[in-house]
Amino acid sequence: MAIQWFPGHMHLTRKAIGERIKEIDVVIELLDARLPGSSANPMLAEITKGKPALKVLNKQDLADPARTAAWLAHFNAQPGVRALPLDASMSTPSRALVAACQALAPNRGGMTKPMRVLICGIPNVGKSTLINTLKGKRAAKTGDEAGVTKIEQRITIADDFYLYDTPGILWPRIIVAKSGYNLAASGAVGRNAFEDEEVALELLDYMRQHYAPALEARYKIQDAAALSDEQLLEGVGRKRGALLGGGRVNLNHAAEIVIHDFRSGALGRVTLETPEEFAQWLEVGEKLDAERQIKKDAIDLARNIRLKKVARPPKHGSRGAPEDAQDGAQDEASD
Repeated sequence: MAIQWFPGHMHLTRKAIGERIKEIDVVIELLDARLPGSSANPMLAEITKGKPALKVLNKQDLADPARTAAWLAHFNAQPGVRALPLDASMSTPSRALVAACQALAPNRGGMTKPMRVLICGIPNVGKSTLINTLKGKRAAKTGDEAGVTKIEQRITIADDFYLYDTPGILWPRIIVAKSGYNLAASGAVGRNAFEDEEVALELLDYMRQHYAPALEARYKIQDAAALSDEQLLEGVGRKRGALLGGGRVNLNHAAEIVIHDFRSGALGRVTLETPEEFAQWLEVGEKLDAERQIKKDAIDLARNIRLKKVARPPKHGSRGAPEDAQDGAQDEASD
């Protein structure tokens, strides 16, 4: 199942960002450190092209430290981009963020040329919590679900530093299948867009290959790497008492447990992708999307050809004969 979620307010946000970006000096994109590639919005990259970018890997305290370092190196190697890690335990993140923005736009600052920064990211990535920390008070609404912020807000961090907060936004079509599952596992996708069991199975399949000890420690399951994702989910259900009548496992409840444990960090510090893995997934996704577009274009072309071949019915005169036949009869009479 392909996971897609693009509510109406996201379309409006895309238009608003397109207008706002004209007067922005630096773009801060908040990423989920557990899925940096999947949480980087390609639509935002297109809209903000040419603007200096600061990639902030939020929730680093929940992510694999070695993989976070690899992702930071990956982003910092890109021209016009800086990257830094962040988490909720940092009491004064404003100094690092302001310094990074000033390095990206050294000609901005002071009352005559205040720094204008746009902060954006996917839903539920922690933007509102970060803004409240920067501001030192509750300037933005927060919530543990996708889509809490619905309107743009301008927040003054300093006399010469303006921050524009935007609602969390995904993109109209997620072409990397694995990204859809990772986004759903993280909480970036609305609950009505995916099945818990399917997302949990994908999550367990990845973790048994890369974080089997974490599964064994959390759920007291032996040799997790040798089990299938279905066997793992059933094992979680039995260990956690997610049972139905007759001793059957409530797989949906077990899936909810797995997803909650990942989001809360109960499974340990886990990152669901490396830069190399994501590059491979993206290559496959782009190839499949190109093939899909070719098929769609062929179907559209065939439909247009069929429509052109449909002959229009002949027009009839007042006595029911075709008009051209009546015209011919009149011509003969005049001869």
